[in-house]
Amino acid sequence: MTQRARHKETGTSLGSVADVPGSDVASGKGEVLEFLGLTLAACAFALIVAHPEACEALVHTLATGAGRLAH
Repeated sequence: MTQRARHKETGTSLGSVADVPGSDVASGKGEVLEFLGLTLAACAFALIVAHPEACEALVHTLATGAGRLAH
C-alpha cells in the first residue's frame, strides 16, 4: 500500500500539507481511493477470466459509440 513520508522538521517546505495546523486535508482519503481502485481492477480481471466474451462485448460497445460520435 501507499506509504506516506512525514518530515519532522518545522519551517521547511519538506513537511506534509496534512501536518500544517488548520489544514483541511482529509487524512486517509488516499487509502480509500486506492482500495476502491484495486477492488475495481480485481473485479474487472475476475470478470475477464470468468467470461472472456464480456471483454469482446465491451470493446464492440466502445467502438460502436466512438463510431457514432465520429460520424
